[in-house]
Formats: sequence, C-alpha cells, structure tokens
Amino acid sequence: MTVNEKKPGEPGRRAPAGAAVLREDVTEAIRTAVFAELAAVGYARMSIEGIARRAGVGKTAVYRRWRSKLHLVLDLVSALAVQGLPTPDTGSLEGDLRLLYEVTSRALRHPVASQVIPDLQAEAARNPEIEAALQKALREGQHGVASGIVAQAVARGELRAGLAEGDQELALDLMSGPLYWRAVVVRGELPKGYLGSLVGATAAALRAL
Repeated sequence: MTVNEKKPGEPGRRAPAGAAVLREDVTEAIRTAVFAELAAVGYARMSIEGIARRAGVGKTAVYRRWRSKLHLVLDLVSALAVQGLPTPDTGSLEGDLRLLYEVTSRALRHPVASQVIPDLQAEAARNPEIEAALQKALREGQHGVASGIVAQAVARGELRAGLAEGDQELALDLMSGPLYWRAVVVRGELPKGYLGSLVGATAAALRAL
C-alpha cells in the first residue's frame, strides 16, 4: 500500500499529470515517527529506514515527501515556528507570564522534547541549516509571544511605552532565558514555587527597563 498509498477499497482517482497523490495520514505518521526516532537514537544515528519502519511505511513514502533526513528535520523544526505558542491575554502582566511559563515548562519537559532539542542543538553547531531552522523555531517563535505580552502590558499601562520599541531583545532574554536554562540545560525538576517566583522576578525586571 505504500507504493500508491491508496486505502483498500478506495475508488481510483486520477492524479494530475506528473503529480503524486500523498495521503495526509501517512505524512503525519512519518512526522510522528521522526520525533520518536530523534528521541530514541538522535539525529546522527537516525535513518530514513528507521523512520519508515517506525511509521509503518516503505522508504519510498518518505522519499516522496523529503529528499533526505536533513530536509525532513528542517521541515519539522520550521513548522514549529509557524505554529508557535498563542500569546497569553489574561488581563495582567503577571498572569500572562504565568500562563506562558506553565505552557512552556510542560512543553520543554515533555520526554520527546527534552531529548530532541539538546540533540538538535548539538547538531546545529556542525550544520548551519539546522542552526538556522532552530533559531527560527525557538528564537523567533518565542520573540513573537514575548512581543505580544510586552505590547499588551504597555497598552494596560503596566510597562513604559518605550519598552515595546527599544528593549525587545533584552525583554525576550529576561522572559525566556531562566526557564529554558532550568528545563533544558539543568534538566531537573522545577523547585516548588519556582514558576511563581520567576513570574515575580521577570515582571519586576521588565518594569525596571
């Protein structure tokens, strides 16, 4: 079935000349398999054969969608930047930060993410294409959320008006750095009350800019 990727009993459909009909459920199975394979063996040892086996498809199904494992991983990482996190809008700076940290900490502590992100970062030191994709997914995705939180806080009068224009990079570092350090680098359980303390410290730092 991996040759024509047509469901059993499904009527034949004529594809446009020169075009392949790609089933979305097969594509999603491959994407899921990539994350699982990255977590299990890492990027260096990951292979198209292993991905196909884990997804329950043939290698041809993978190669129809991506030319290599590099292009596959780049596509998935880039998709994270497009999806991103929704900007919290709780009505207060502290509330927005709290919701951001709760969602982010759960995502970073996920068994797959906690193994895949460090591995890809190590690979990024050797591969400029992976480095660029990670920068877009991790940095730009967080930047958009941070910018939204700051803009909302400025509009509510919680932060000075000039902050939204002049200190975006520093604000992003203040908002994202500590939690990322704790969850990805230290890789330990968050101490009791850590997120609450981080919210208070970050809000105070932003107001001091």
